[in-house]
This record gives sequence, structure tokens and C-alpha cells, in this order.
Amino acid sequence: MIRKAIILAITALIMGGSVLNAQKRKIERTPYVDQKLVHFGFSLGISVQNLKLVPNGEMNDQGEIWMAQVSSFSPGFNVGLLCDFYLCPYLNLRLVPSFYFGNKTVTFREEFSGVQFKTDVKSNYINVPIELKYSAKRINNYRPYIMVGVAPSFDVSKKKGELLRFKTYDTCLEIGLGCDIYFPFFKFIPELKFCFGLQDILQRKRNDLRDPLDYKYTASIERARSNMVVLSFYFE
Repeated sequence: MIRKAIILAITALIMGGSVLNAQKRKIERTPYVDQKLVHFGFSLGISVQNLKLVPNGEMNDQGEIWMAQVSSFSPGFNVGLLCDFYLCPYLNLRLVPSFYFGNKTVTFREEFSGVQFKTDVKSNYINVPIELKYSAKRINNYRPYIMVGVAPSFDVSKKKGELLRFKTYDTCLEIGLGCDIYFPFFKFIPELKFCFGLQDILQRKRNDLRDPLDYKYTASIERARSNMVVLSFYFE
């Protein structure tokens, strides 16, 4: 999945640069804006949160084998701030603290009886990514780019008694692509980004469960990692 995202980002940058190079020259708006040492902005967007759940396939004390998967998810939204540091004509370092809201449904199925059980998992993340942005040459008022980053992530939505709980802290690898679009007084930047959790976030110590038998759902999962697809619109 990560390899496909990298290939997609590089291919889009090359194709975007080729298309822009074929355009006729026009008057550039705000021609020196990218040479500022620091830029500031904000972002709004939509996101889809997912979980990669790996069942262990083991039989519990009740003779059951439970399998788990994310059966559906609801698009969420995100808001953030942008601080962009100029490094050289083609490289920028970005700090993008953001808040993500989202929901997904996890379905458990017992292998022998076929009994299913669903639970909603709501996650509200505070992400503080550090990103390296590599831009193509500007043509007229467009400039495509690709980016890669690492994002510490904090889940602030945990509640006691939930059938599945996840650790507060996670770390994500981010890969994305976008395009700077220049207007007379600001830049508009649509960006598509893929986020891949790098660690197991399942919380296994569950002293908060009201019914100890509910621990069978946590025990059926070997590991869990977070994934997210984010479409953001920056105003810089």
C-alpha cells in the first residue's frame, strides 16, 4: 500500500509537470511569494479513517474463534494550521498541526456459529506532522508537488467501557501530492495525502470493562494499525 502511494505521487508529479510545461506562458501572480522565509496558512478538508486489524485466529475458553474487520466508515473532517519554511527553490519544510474527526464500524464474526457483532469506533486525532515538500518548477500559476512526512498522533476520544480501546499515542508515515494554485492575494492548495500507522495501537489491558467476558473481542485481535486518507484544501 505504501509502495503504491509513493508510485502514485511520483507519477502524478511527472505528469502534472509535463502538462503544465505544454501550456503557454501567462503573467504570474505573486511571482516572489515562494521566496519568503516563512509562510502561514490554514486548511479545511475531509478524511476517511480506517483500521488494519489482524485477527489471531485462536480459540478462546468458550470454544469461540472471533474474526474482526472494519465493515464501514463515515467520512470525517479535519481542520489545521500551516507553517511553511523555505529551504531552497524546490524544497520546503512544513509543520501542519491538525484536528481530525472520524468514525468507523468494526464487525466481529464468530467462525463456527456465524454470529456477528458490530461496534462503532470514534476517533478524534490531534496530528502534528513534520513534512518535506518537493515542488516542480512553477509554470504560470500552477506548481505541483509531492510530500512525505512523519506525524505524531494523539487520540483524545477514548472512553472507558468501550469494547475496543486504542492507545493514545501513535506515529504515522505520510505520503501525498498536491498543487499550488496562485491567486492575486493568496495560494489555494488542494492536497491528497495517505497516512499509515507505524505501530500496534490496540490497548490490551482492559480493567475498565463492565463485563469481563467482553475481553474476548480484544483478545481476538493480534494487532491493529491506523490508516487514513485525507483530502485537504490549504489557504496560504
